[in-house]
Amino acid sequence: MRIEQLRREFDLTLQHTVFPLHPETPAEGMELDDLFAGRGFDLDAMFHRLRQVADEVALPLGNRTRTFNSRRAQELGKWAEQQGHGDAFRNAVYHAYFAEGRNISAINELTGIAAEVELPPVEARDVITSGRYTAEVDADWQRARSLGVTAVPTLHYQGNLLVGFTPYSTMKNLITRSGSWARVD
Repeated sequence: MRIEQLRREFDLTLQHTVFPLHPETPAEGMELDDLFAGRGFDLDAMFHRLRQVADEVALPLGNRTRTFNSRRAQELGKWAEQQGHGDAFRNAVYHAYFAEGRNISAINELTGIAAEVELPPVEARDVITSGRYTAEVDADWQRARSLGVTAVPTLHYQGNLLVGFTPYSTMKNLITRSGSWARVD
């Protein structure tokens, strides 16, 4: 993955911050047409552009028609990080949601994704139902707001934001133009 390449090339420490992407979405999900109704979006054009960008950066992207609330996935992701499976879990959730259109708010889906990355599904279920990582996700949402993040993915580096799926060369330029590459937030 491109982030791993940046991490290795510049010996970076990365901090993943989750973002409230449509937190008003109910657990059962919502049709994208309904989510964007009245906002003046041309969904066909938006998805055409998104597909082009995904192809450019070699990310799988399915033909989603629904969105799902990502809050539970974010909380489980915090636990996965502590278990040493953060990257694998994030990648698996991305694929489940964006490539397969799975409901990443559903507990059974999330425990299945946890099992896919060798995390115990019973413990994953407990993490989700206990709310153990609610405060950590709330803190991330506040951090994202304070940084001015309005979309995902966003790379924040020394006060600069790079929004969207971007080529490796663009991410590398963000780091090298600063003259220092001690840390990426």
